[in-house]
Amino acid sequence: MGPATQERFKSVRPVISLLFSFMNKADIVDKVYGVLGSTKADAERAVETMIDSIVSSLKAGDEVSIAGLGIFAAKARPARQGRNPRTGETIHIAATRTAKFRAAKALKDAVK
Repeated sequence: MGPATQERFKSVRPVISLLFSFMNKADIVDKVYGVLGSTKADAERAVETMIDSIVSSLKAGDEVSIAGLGIFAAKARPARQGRNPRTGETIHIAATRTAKFRAAKALKDAVK
């Protein structure tokens, strides 16, 4: 995203936040800061450490289970044949790994 696009997004974000409620990493850092009462830098390091831990575990092929939230897992997707929708040509789609999240029952019930 270029600087001009970023500037445009900054001016549109307040309007978007009125229409849709969303939370980003900075908002999570603010919440952690409020609970810890330490510095914002400490809160940011805590959030970064949690995210890095989840990512490194998924890279290693491990699952990450957080009680009350859910399970993060890396899933292998096999190679397959697909179609180019523009030309109809058959193409080969390579095998890949992707991150999956299964919500815990407590999270599902809280969202209902």
